[in-house]
Amino acid sequence: MNFGLENRVALVAASSKGLGRAVAAELAAEGAVLIMCARETAALDEAKRSITDAFGVDVVAIATDLSDPQQVDRLVAEGLSHFGRIDILVTNTGGPPAGEFETHSPEVWRDAIRQNLESVLNLTRAVLPGMKERRWGRILNITSIAVKQPIDSLILSNSVRAAVTGFARTLANEVGAFGITVNNVMPGYTRTERLEELADRMAETKGITVAEVTGAWEGEIPMGRLAEPRELGALVAFLASERAGYITGTSIPVDGGWIRALL
Repeated sequence: MNFGLENRVALVAASSKGLGRAVAAELAAEGAVLIMCARETAALDEAKRSITDAFGVDVVAIATDLSDPQQVDRLVAEGLSHFGRIDILVTNTGGPPAGEFETHSPEVWRDAIRQNLESVLNLTRAVLPGMKERRWGRILNITSIAVKQPIDSLILSNSVRAAVTGFARTLANEVGAFGITVNNVMPGYTRTERLEELADRMAETKGITVAEVTGAWEGEIPMGRLAEPRELGALVAFLASERAGYITGTSIPVDGGWIRALL
């Protein structure tokens, strides 16, 4: 299937590793050129080299703290200066800390909102005018299965990513007439550094091994295994494509059947 992404310009947030890197690689494999960002310069530069070597596409990598609105503006400005436009936005950030409600201070809540909600708003605000002018765009937010079926001890993620979902669903109605789609992708338990950190924390809290934590997760998943990042990346590439031009306002899980709801 030809996704029609050759020479499309994609900004993929937090793309030095994990899900963001997998998404960037899938888009590059389809011929898209990339604006990549992450906080850590060394990891970002390594990801850029790897993707450039593998797919031969033009990649701009810009160290960015997505919780800082000024750095978000600089990221978009430098991307526009290099490519002249941004066709696809993939918002993505590391998850906020695990823990129950009373373990999180007001400042921790504010940090989670800045990182996981306000970064989405700021990125969208920066790229939307150009998409509307060209009457084509794809906005994709990587959220979590937690917005559909909340996960214990992840109250920050459950709350803030649900806010992103409400924002995206409403925005889809506002911009659909401009040829812009807005969708959310909900990763389930996926082999990333974030999941390893969560497994370590749960193992320590419960006094069990990491293998037992991972085994319990796999036991909840009908497919009996964790997801690989590239499996989520493939869905994002499709939703960014010409072929997906009539899909908007949706939240699609990549969870191996973990969510038990009918809809």
